[in-house]
Amino acid sequence: MKLSTQTLFDFAAVFTPKLDVASVPTGPGMYEALDRNFDHFKGHLLVSCYDFSEPWGSWERHPAGDEIVILLSGRVEFVVRGQEGDESVWLGQAGGYLVIPQGVWHTAKTSEPSRLLFMTPGEGTEHAQNPQLL
Repeated sequence: MKLSTQTLFDFAAVFTPKLDVASVPTGPGMYEALDRNFDHFKGHLLVSCYDFSEPWGSWERHPAGDEIVILLSGRVEFVVRGQEGDESVWLGQAGGYLVIPQGVWHTAKTSEPSRLLFMTPGEGTEHAQNPQLL
């Protein structure tokens, strides 16, 4: 057995349905490659890490399961859209995390450098640019 280390900024980790882990290079086209190479992400979990310094440009939701978002540094406001309207939750302490329920539209806002770790059930993920249409 030969072990090697990588960073989640260069390679996302994909847990397969058998709980094996595959490393996938991050960058343009990564999500299309994940769909193509991992059966449209059925039963898979994506572990990834991203830096942000401004609000996300879109909303998203994950119909296959709950998403866990862990704050590593910075301060981020998550906005989730429920039947009764939008609700904001702040992550402001390293190690703080939020569970975004299955199928709930969400986005994030920050104005400072922030680093987040995501555990995402990727199958069927949807994106929307205009939240008024949701």
